[in-house]
Amino acid sequence: MALKVFIVEDNEMYAEAISQVLAEEGYDLRVFNSGQSFIDELRDKPEIVILDYGLPDISGLELLKRTLDTNASTLAVIVSGQEDVSVVVEAYQNGAKQYIIKNQKALVELKNSVKNLASQLQLTQEVELLREELEDRSKYSNILGESTAIYKVFKLIQRVEKTDTLAMITGESGTGKELVAEAIHVNSNRKKRPFVAVNLAAIPSQLIEDELFGHEKGAFTGASSRRKGKFEEADQGTIFLDEIGEMELNLQAKMLRVLQEGSISRLGSNKVIKLNVRIIVATNRNLGELVKQGKFREDLYYRIQGFLIHLPSLRDRGNDIVVLANAFLKQYSEKYGHENKELDTSARELLLAHQWPGNVRELMSVMERCVLMCDSKIIGKKDLVFSDVV
Repeated sequence: MALKVFIVEDNEMYAEAISQVLAEEGYDLRVFNSGQSFIDELRDKPEIVILDYGLPDISGLELLKRTLDTNASTLAVIVSGQEDVSVVVEAYQNGAKQYIIKNQKALVELKNSVKNLASQLQLTQEVELLREELEDRSKYSNILGESTAIYKVFKLIQRVEKTDTLAMITGESGTGKELVAEAIHVNSNRKKRPFVAVNLAAIPSQLIEDELFGHEKGAFTGASSRRKGKFEEADQGTIFLDEIGEMELNLQAKMLRVLQEGSISRLGSNKVIKLNVRIIVATNRNLGELVKQGKFREDLYYRIQGFLIHLPSLRDRGNDIVVLANAFLKQYSEKYGHENKELDTSARELLLAHQWPGNVRELMSVMERCVLMCDSKIIGKKDLVFSDVV
């Protein structure tokens, strides 16, 4: 359904010009040549209104107030020949989303402004729809964000959390894969049982088998007693295997057996131990490419394609960047005993423009550095220091 865009402009030629530049975008356009005629139709609740500041019967600011009183979610653009800064400020203070000066570039600027506002509305509507579909947003309180991208992740978690299906979480490094795995576990029927996380990339390859499956006394030099592995520790609960793409081929074969048979054997023993473990795996690598290169078993690759959850990169999460930044500022201010710091407009704009190759992990580091290095309560653009890999 096309967005309703109301245009209030007493100059009929200018109103026609506005209509022409907006018509190609497919909006449901209505033109009013007086403030009163516009007010009479406000019950139709337009999504976007374009208001002439200098109408003869009712001022544009008064129309703005009445519009937002009728429907607070309407987005308003003021178009005016008035360049007085105090007027511009007053318009924004009363809820205008954009103030455009009538000049040669005004129509192009207006077209772009309405297009951007329409995109914002679409994203807002998508989030509202996803919110309605979620049983309870608070269940995922360990994952911050309100973007469409992150709500789609919540919806996937909701679908898989009550099952025992193997879940695979993909996404760039630093996007929060372990947080998603934890959210699945704490909302599952296994929530009172252990959640065991293993970062396979952080364990020397010769020690991974022992770490996962444990060993018997005397299994190798230095094995002075029996030791349970991570799979046994996770029995009746959930094991999260992060960076599964780093696992060597010989161990991949043993992992496939664990997935197929639900059992393990400790090093130095032939005894088969049956386990009841929910398995979640994660990777930041393209496993399909690793299969082609002969670095990842094809049979294991297809076996772990149970339920896929792809995490968006931070740069694709819009204003979540600012939400997360504020949360990290508060966290680190409390940790180091500093007064709570705030981001000014220039800092927020720079954060939103940055590409975040290190994702949430990088944002945490940048905010921690700000708390430690910035003497002022207000953090500006100059206080942000990024460490991009060249």
